[in-house]
Amino acid sequence: MTFCKKYYIIKVCEISQKVITVSAVTTTGRSDKVKNYVSASVLSADMLNLQDEIRKLESNGIEMLHFDVMDGVFVNNITFGLPVLEMVRKSTDMTLDVHLMITDPLKYAERFAKAGADYISFHIESESDTAETIKAIRSCGAKAALAIKPATPAEAVYEYLDKLDMVLVMTVEPGFGGQSFIPETTEKVRKIRNKADELGLDIMVEVDGGINDATSEIVKEAGANVLVSGSYLFRAADMASAAAGLRKGKIC
Repeated sequence: MTFCKKYYIIKVCEISQKVITVSAVTTTGRSDKVKNYVSASVLSADMLNLQDEIRKLESNGIEMLHFDVMDGVFVNNITFGLPVLEMVRKSTDMTLDVHLMITDPLKYAERFAKAGADYISFHIESESDTAETIKAIRSCGAKAALAIKPATPAEAVYEYLDKLDMVLVMTVEPGFGGQSFIPETTEKVRKIRNKADELGLDIMVEVDGGINDATSEIVKEAGANVLVSGSYLFRAADMASAAAGLRKGKIC
C-alpha cells in the first residue's frame, strides 16, 4: 500500500430511513477503506421525466439526491420549491440533500423539513441568523448543514461546527449548474476537515460544483466525503461506473 499524509476512515454508524450519518476517524496514511457518498444534483436531471430519473439514480446505487432551491434574490436564478420536493419525497426513500440558496432560510426551514428534506443546507451569507437557523432545522428532525460561497473563508463556520451535521463548501459560484471547479476552494475543505478533527467532531464535508472523476480526487484528499455531481453524472454513458469513479478514485 502507498501512503500519503492523511486519510479519513469513514464508517456508517446509523441508517434510519436511508438517511446517511457517518463517523470519521482521523489517522495517518491513506486507505482504500474511505467511504464517500455521491449526491446527484437534480438541476441536471430531465425535469419532464423526473420520476424516471430518480429510478435511474436508485438502480445505479446513488445514495443522495441534491435538491437546489433558488429564490432569484440570493442567487440570480429561480429553480423549484416545496411542491416539487413533496412529490420527490413521495416517490423515493433516497436521502434528500436540500440546498437552500435563498435570502431567509430561517423562515422556510420547518416547511422544507416537513416536505421531506433529510439534510437542509443554508448559506452563512444569507440574511437569517445562523445559530437560530441551525436550531430550527434540527428541532424539525432534519440534519443541519451550513454552506459557504467560494469567497467566504473556512474560518467563518468554525464557531458552528459542533452544532452541524455537515458543511457544504461551494466549489463554484452558487446559482447555475455546469460551471468549472475553482481549485482555490480545496484549501477550505482541508481547513474545515482539520478543524472538525481537532475538535473531535464527526461531520460530513460536502462539495458542490464542477465535480468529476478528476476533481473528486482533489477534494477527497482534502477531506470531503460527500460529492455533489450534476452534468458529469447524468450525462455519463454508464452512471454506475461514473459514480464509482467519484467515490473511489485513486488510492493516492
